[in-house]
Amino acid sequence: MKIVVIGNGMVGHQFVESMLETGAKVSLTVISGESRLAYDRVHLSEVFSGRSADDLALTTPEAYEQAGVKVITGDAVEKIDREKRLLTLASGDTVDYDGLVLATGSYPFVPPIEGNDLPHCFVYRTIDDLESIRAGADGRETGIVIGGGLLGLEAANALRSLGLKTSVVEFAPQLMPVQLDAAGGLCLKRHIEDLGVSVLVDHATSRITENGLEFADGTGIEADVVVFSAGIRPWDGLARDAGLDVGERGGIIVDDECRTSDPEIFAIGECALWGGRIFGLVAPGYQMARVAADVIAGNSAAFKGADMSTKLKLLGVDVGSIGDAHGRTEGSRTLCYDDEIGNVYKRIVVSASGKKLLGAVLVGDCSEYEQLLQYVNNGMKLPNDPLSLILPAGDGGARFDATELPDSAMVCSCHNVSKGAICDAIDWSAPDLGGVKQATSASTGCGGCAPMVKQIFDAELESRGVEVSNAICEHFDYSRQQLFHLVSHHGIRTFAELRDRFGQGLGCDICKPAVASILASLRNEPVLDASHVGLQDTNDTFLANMQKNGTYSVVPRIAGGEITPEKLIALGEVAKKYDLYTKITGGQRIDLFGARVDQLPDIWSELIDAGFETGHAYGKALRTVKSCVGSTWCRFGVQDSVSMALLIENRYKGLRSPHKIKMAVSGCVRECAEAQSKDIGVIATEMGWNLYVCGNGGMRPRHADLFATDLSDEELIRYIDRVLMFYVQTADRLQRTSVWLENMEGGLDYLREVVIDDSLGIGEELEARMAHVIGTYACEWKATISDPEKLKRFRQFVNADASEESIKFIRERGQRRPARKEELIASAS
Repeated sequence: MKIVVIGNGMVGHQFVESMLETGAKVSLTVISGESRLAYDRVHLSEVFSGRSADDLALTTPEAYEQAGVKVITGDAVEKIDREKRLLTLASGDTVDYDGLVLATGSYPFVPPIEGNDLPHCFVYRTIDDLESIRAGADGRETGIVIGGGLLGLEAANALRSLGLKTSVVEFAPQLMPVQLDAAGGLCLKRHIEDLGVSVLVDHATSRITENGLEFADGTGIEADVVVFSAGIRPWDGLARDAGLDVGERGGIIVDDECRTSDPEIFAIGECALWGGRIFGLVAPGYQMARVAADVIAGNSAAFKGADMSTKLKLLGVDVGSIGDAHGRTEGSRTLCYDDEIGNVYKRIVVSASGKKLLGAVLVGDCSEYEQLLQYVNNGMKLPNDPLSLILPAGDGGARFDATELPDSAMVCSCHNVSKGAICDAIDWSAPDLGGVKQATSASTGCGGCAPMVKQIFDAELESRGVEVSNAICEHFDYSRQQLFHLVSHHGIRTFAELRDRFGQGLGCDICKPAVASILASLRNEPVLDASHVGLQDTNDTFLANMQKNGTYSVVPRIAGGEITPEKLIALGEVAKKYDLYTKITGGQRIDLFGARVDQLPDIWSELIDAGFETGHAYGKALRTVKSCVGSTWCRFGVQDSVSMALLIENRYKGLRSPHKIKMAVSGCVRECAEAQSKDIGVIATEMGWNLYVCGNGGMRPRHADLFATDLSDEELIRYIDRVLMFYVQTADRLQRTSVWLENMEGGLDYLREVVIDDSLGIGEELEARMAHVIGTYACEWKATISDPEKLKRFRQFVNADASEESIKFIRERGQRRPARKEELIASAS
């Protein structure tokens, strides 16, 4: 059966994935008028904060090809011949189909205002639109967005990221009138104006000129750039021309199976009209995509409408809208919490009896969003005092218990995961929270449900009689975090002292390196001192990385990737002298492979004489700070990224942590240093630096989260100090920053509260601990070669030449490498 999908936006892509998951034997073809395949439109404005089009991509041509999906891009469908079941493309090519899915989405509405077609007027919808806005904003000073809804505020954030003095003009008397009530709109307006964005509500634009806007009341405002974001309209032209039924105000009419008036044609997403309604959010479109895929596969499925509740972060402000947010239900009553000093507004709508929650509005703080959503969606009985659901914890706020949810309750709306599915996953994922998340995808979308998932997970294990233990190993009944506090509070300086006071036995390969890392983070004493050396693993013991043939690699620090010709020559001379295999790393350093243990001190000595120091490639510590050339050389650079990278790397070198740390600094939003795939990423803006945290590459890549924007040098360093030391203090053993953040209750918002707002009152303490690490730094190579006792560890062979004979190398491409097994066998025979 030939299934053709017209449109490859987020919903079109979801249909493809859902269709493949059904296992149905169909031939899939995707046709997209855009040159790009599906990308994340929800985070479109982040293109101006450093994310690239590739970062936003949801798939690739290669991924579709591997799945057997044929792809046609940049060639829009111009005609549907329903009788022949034939599509005609703009190129003149034709494609036949057995079943057709219309996922054409919507287009931005441009109000019929005089001057709306001037060169400095733009729409905000696609990556191409953003590139046009970027080009139009070059060298300009002011920008205006017409439209104060969800997309309008996203567009305002985009203009602000480009360094424009930004204003928002809204025809209605408040911002986001669809989602918020008047008081919530006013609270949001105050938040946005505090960020330096001007907000004009209740203003009707009558004319656009080359210099700005004129309003119906005779006033006006100057603008170099104008962006329309005044709503959307369903892209239903193809369906109209093909004679399919459409709504009076647009939209392709569909039934519960998402079929159009032609049973062989389906419509999903923003182009579809169900029950007289267009659903303008991604989640309902995803539901439609799943229904259409199931129906085509021969399964029973129905779309019964969708919850339009939504939680957003607009210009850094938390905004949430749930259910009947406006209290339109007959007999409904409202309860409010309004903190004008903290600029937090919360309103819940309850039934006439006060026993059922109908809706909610949250502005400035959405920490209760998930639990309120559960009360609305599952009809749970409210506590005796419903206001306690939105009061701060210290003012009588109630604690939500996710274990009381029915198994059918939808916990993760991003991936359609119920409480029952989470509980079932424990049976075949083992008692491991990470395994449950991987198996169900729960909390891997927006992450808002992560605390609820953990609460359900812990309660389910407890109900099964499985003790949830955080003990690091059998020798200590404490987690790594608890051990850190014990070492800090009691002034402990050795493993033996910690074991004798708080542990048992001799220790093991789990607790010894963990305690060694804690001691190094707090005390920063040399790891090869007599009291610490026995705790280290092989790499730390020899301050180098052991390779497969028993030799070691040596990686000197090249801060920020900047190196002089003299140092390059010195590296080449050392590599040539000791016949070391030489490789440039992905972190802008040079790795020297093939050194014997007894050669290491001599190699270090020559490197130190040339001005190098240890690069800590062997340790759970800061590895590299990658950088681009920034404003020094690049015509696109807006800040000196190399100088900042040097400052950061030289500041944090030697910091021991639960896992390795990688950083990067990019000089502009083109992001050549790939900062958003690092534990700490810094991207230059016209107004300072954007800070990204907790990303990583490797086997399980994670995009870093935008933590703070437009920071000064001082703010940037202070926040990095606090984030890193809070990570060192609270993370589990061998836990990357990405996993640490994913498992943190409250997630990114909580981390911001701790670091930026100093909600725990530990900011100065974290900075002081970092200052101690920085002030006590010493190159471990240099400390070792100056200590005769430590050097004895590296003199393993009486006859060094004899050790060389036991290691076989092969010459290849001008360098030596370890002999492979089959080469050793051939040599022996």
